[in-house]
Amino acid sequence: MSRHDFTGIEPDVSVSIGWDRPLNSFFVHVLRPHPHLDGEDDTIVWHGTEPGELKSASDAIAIASRWARLPADLGRILETDRLKTLGAKDGPAQIAMKRRLFGD
Repeated sequence: MSRHDFTGIEPDVSVSIGWDRPLNSFFVHVLRPHPHLDGEDDTIVWHGTEPGELKSASDAIAIASRWARLPADLGRILETDRLKTLGAKDGPAQIAMKRRLFGD
């Protein structure tokens, strides 16, 4: 899994974008501090939680770019992150969790 964090365009917003190999999906997670719970965050956006949901880096960047200024080479970086995992296999914990979430 890769994760790249950015400061949001709006005050106190944080944006994470990356590659999740077990889900075979890029992801975008946008947070801001919860207004009433000190130290807790509210999720504004969370995509890439389902298998294969965001198939390309450009899909994830399109979502994240609404919330943060992203580097021009982020697509290349994310695709490199994905390519580095091509030979990886699920371990016992990932296999067990996928069975639990998605059945056999």
